[in-house]
Amino acid sequence: MRLRLGKYNTLRNQILFVFLSVMVIVLCIVGIMTYNIVSSLLKNNGEKQIQQTAIEANGRMESLYQQIDMLTKQVATNSYVQQLLLSEKQGQYATFKERQALMQVGNTFQVYSDGINAFELYSTNYRKLIPLDEDGLFHRVDNRWIEAADQAEGKLVWIGKDPNEPEFFLAIRRVSLMDRWFTNGGYLLVQIHAKYFEFTETSKDHGEYMILVDQNNKAITSNYKGEIGPIISKNETMISFNGNDYMLVKQKSSITGWTLHILTPVSTLMEGISVLRAAIILSGAFGFLIFVICSVFLSTMIANPILKLTKTMKKSEGGELTLNPEIASTIEINELNQTYNQLVEHTNHLIQVVYEKEIVNSQAELKALQSQINPHFLFNTLDALYWSLDEKGEDELADSVIAMSELFRYTISSHNQDEWVTLKQELEHVEMYMQLMEMRFGERFTWSVDIPSDYESVKIPKLIIQPIVENAILHGVGNKHGKGFVTVSVKPSPSTSNLIILVKDNGPGMDQVTIDKIMTKIEAGKVTSLKGNGMAIANVNKRLQLYYKEYEISRIAINSIVNEGTCFTFEVPINGGIF
Repeated sequence: MRLRLGKYNTLRNQILFVFLSVMVIVLCIVGIMTYNIVSSLLKNNGEKQIQQTAIEANGRMESLYQQIDMLTKQVATNSYVQQLLLSEKQGQYATFKERQALMQVGNTFQVYSDGINAFELYSTNYRKLIPLDEDGLFHRVDNRWIEAADQAEGKLVWIGKDPNEPEFFLAIRRVSLMDRWFTNGGYLLVQIHAKYFEFTETSKDHGEYMILVDQNNKAITSNYKGEIGPIISKNETMISFNGNDYMLVKQKSSITGWTLHILTPVSTLMEGISVLRAAIILSGAFGFLIFVICSVFLSTMIANPILKLTKTMKKSEGGELTLNPEIASTIEINELNQTYNQLVEHTNHLIQVVYEKEIVNSQAELKALQSQINPHFLFNTLDALYWSLDEKGEDELADSVIAMSELFRYTISSHNQDEWVTLKQELEHVEMYMQLMEMRFGERFTWSVDIPSDYESVKIPKLIIQPIVENAILHGVGNKHGKGFVTVSVKPSPSTSNLIILVKDNGPGMDQVTIDKIMTKIEAGKVTSLKGNGMAIANVNKRLQLYYKEYEISRIAINSIVNEGTCFTFEVPINGGIF
């Protein structure tokens, strides 16, 4: 029986069975897509409802405005007002008693509206008739509002905040004399309570804001306490501020020219979807739970054997592949495991051979490179001694021989046969070499070595700095007319845990074309020296690659300016290298 069913126990059949079961469950909860549809409908209906609210609120403001307009029109057309303004226009100034009577007329009309605080009447020459103080019209409003009233020809002109009393609004209209062919008879200024246009408090219960601005975008009334400028300047339907999303609806009045802005929180519009959202979340959570159970079951069947095989493969990081035990799983995974074990048996000895061969080749290459540098160095050192004896005489022969012996001892003595030395030892060797070069060039040559004491014990490959210094002296100072210098400095890298070594001279320098050619040949391993006769740059670069192949260090860099000098830089790790 087991043999008969074994051929069907494949990974493909198991995945097909589980995923078909999961698909049935997912299809049963596809109703989650209705959430987006219902949300869109709610937002559209909410926008229509808010638009209707804006129309109704605007209608209320228009009604209040029209009440003010009607009362001011009645005052302007009152027979006593008309008669008194006509007398003023004819040069017969109103007496104090007549002005008192005029105030009684204004007070009579004022009682018909709780929004009007006071009426002010002015003659055509802007003289105030009521109230009884002597301020002129120019002291109350700007000239542009008087001109606007003249252009309106008797219609009410909204001014805005009273500059003297900000808790009131001002509006003005020109009084036309009906007995004089509706010519200008004066001006009626009305002061209106700011609270007259306030919204009802119901909108605050839902976090809704209503802002009413006049034709100049100046606030008339608002239940939003912040700066309204950034809000009313937006033309989008959906805006965000104070960490919330709002739907913005604007409604402009054709009567007043005012614009009403209503901001409704999106969360308020979506309150009706809470029940549907809860049902969808509940069904989604139930479906997700079933899917998790099925996924865990499927992943366990597939992943456990593969993970076991993967762990065995990871042991190859130690240098040797190990066999994976037989596992009870599907036909495909069992075949994979058997194939892997066969591969391990055939490749273990090959890995060992290749690895050992690579180590031997690397060590042989290092030895070959060092053997190239040592004769090259000894040849140039002997050349330096020759120039020293020739130019300075035999009196300094002893000093030259002592320095020479120290250089040879560092290079070939049994005590220093190790390939690694400290930075301090390497730089002491460089100093002895530059002392010999100082004997050759005399006062033409100066030098300096700078290394922080914290890094003196850092291990570096032997003879890694001196060849670069040699190039700087021979091709920098040697090709310069006048005094030359070479500086060697060590400093920590600001971005990595490496040390930067700089060798700088003030020689003739190189142009960028020459530098690019040299760097191209260095990368190819073909460059020897700047003039092509030595092996300094290429050998140092190659040795750095071999010694520090497991570390991220930058290659040798050349920065040079014609007639100013050249600077060689390279990096070594503070802790690292092939010891």
